[in-house]
Formats: sequence, structure tokens, C-alpha cells
Amino acid sequence: MELGELINGTTVKEFILLGFGIGQQERFLLLIFFTVLYVITLAENFIIIALVLLDAHLSRLPMYILLSNFSWLEICYVTITVPRMIFDLASPQGIISFRDCFLQFYLLFSLGTSEDLFLSAMALDRYLAICHPLRYPQIMSINFCCALVAACWVLGFMAYVVPMTMILKLSFCGPNIIDHFLCDAGPLLSLACPPLGATPFVCQMFVNTFVLSNVLFVVLSYGTVIFTLMKPSYQGSRKKAFSTISFHLIVVTLFYGSVAGMYICPEGENQSEVSKAVTLFYTSITPFLNPMIYCLRNDQVKEALSRLRRRKVSLLGRNMTV
Repeated sequence: MELGELINGTTVKEFILLGFGIGQQERFLLLIFFTVLYVITLAENFIIIALVLLDAHLSRLPMYILLSNFSWLEICYVTITVPRMIFDLASPQGIISFRDCFLQFYLLFSLGTSEDLFLSAMALDRYLAICHPLRYPQIMSINFCCALVAACWVLGFMAYVVPMTMILKLSFCGPNIIDHFLCDAGPLLSLACPPLGATPFVCQMFVNTFVLSNVLFVVLSYGTVIFTLMKPSYQGSRKKAFSTISFHLIVVTLFYGSVAGMYICPEGENQSEVSKAVTLFYTSITPFLNPMIYCLRNDQVKEALSRLRRRKVSLLGRNMTV
């Protein structure tokens, strides 16, 4: 028996994802594009993780510990959405089982919440490094950083358990067509048979609470950082600090800008198309852009790459000598 039948006696065993509603030629072009994008995204993020793990200097810096975990999160994020999307582009049926649909939905929201928390953690790191440089090594120790990383992962996956349980208890008795390329909360709730009770309100409350609280924390953190950098008494390298936080702010803007796009999505005939475009942006494009943004003109990353290259050349030379 399928999960839907086990929980609430529904007859829905699978959903049909409509996808993008385009012709065969356009589907093929999108398939090629997203396949290449997926491979490059994996390569970029794996390079960052490998660089942090292999470089003794970067592996001790809290910012890069957070960044390597953020890269792993991006790998998980695209793997949950893009391969399924590529499969549906190659096979127009778009059939997904009840179980797989809800698993994708839960993982998507859990990883999105974890990303929310990691952005706040990186904002905290920059706040402490710039506003409290003398206390930074004591506060942002390796142990505290690892605890912060664990909290981001655990809280991210625990946050949506209650709304997920409430949605699973709803009846899905038909129709089973989802006007999207993935299993998202809105389309799923629109297919649930009444009464829905407090489920939509609880889901929205959870999302609003996490997003708005993290947005407020990030804005206050970077606002304080910018205010500190503008002070005449600031002793550090203002140019380097501004360069670092500017890249962070670009990533934050991309993430929260796309999330905001979901909230201000206009009602009407084009609502589902706008929703697809926004979802596509934050599930596929931003994981591709983020590694380049973080590592662009990053002197520490360039130095780490140089050290790794010198080490490789040295090992090759030693092997040739032997």
C-alpha cells in the first residue's frame, strides 16, 4: 500500500507534474541546459568542499567551515530538484509517487530552512569578526562553529516536521495534477480535499516565522557591520572588509529576493508561471551562482589554490625523482 492509503485512506497513489508546458524542441534544449548546469554546480561546490578539507589554513577558519557546509547544502538542494526535472523533461509523463512527492517536498523545505539558518550563521561570523575582532577568536572557536553548523542542520530538518505531519493527515482524493515541476506546498495544499482545518495557516506561520526572523537577524548584523566600517575609528582594512561582506550580501539578496518573489507573486492566470520561474531560480540558478560569488576575487581561496597546486607539483616532482 502507498503512504497516502496508510495514513488517511485516500485513493491518490501518484501525482502528475505538468512541468513547463512547452514543446518537444524546447524540452530538449532545457534538458541539455539543466544537465550542464547541474554538472557545473556539483563541480563548483565539490571544489570548495575539497579545498577547505585539504587546505590546513582554510579548514581552521570558521567562515570557510560554514562555507563548505553551505556548499554541501547546495549540492543536496540541486540534487533533490534538478535530476527529477531532467527526468521529467526526458519523459513527458511527469508521474511521481505519493511517497516520492512528499519526500521531495519535505527535503526541499528542510534544506531551504537550513540555508536560511546558514546565512544567519555567516552573518553572525562577519559581525563578530568585524565588530568584535579582539574577542572573535574566543567566541567563534572551532567548537562553537561546529555546534553552530550542527544547529543549522538539525533545526533546519526539525522545523517543518509539524506542518509536514499535518499535511500528510489531509485527504488527497483527486484530482492529482500538480501545475509545477516539483512538489511544493501551495500546489499540494490546493489538491487536498476539504476540510483543511488549520493546516494552511500553520504552514504559513512556520515559513513566515523562520524567514522573517532570519531576515531581521541578517539585516541587523550586516547593518551593524556597515555602520562599524564607516566609523573613522575603525582600525582594519575597510576595503577588504567591504569586499567580503559585499559578496555575502549578494548571496543573501539572491536567496531572500527569490523567496520574496514567492510572497508577492501576483494573483491571476500567470501566477503558476511566475511561481515556476521563481522556484527555478532559487533551486537551480542560485546554487550555480553562489560558489562563484563567494570565491570571486577571494584572496584566501586563491592562495589556497596556489598552495594546493604547489603541493601537487612538489609531489609529482618527488615521484619523478624516485
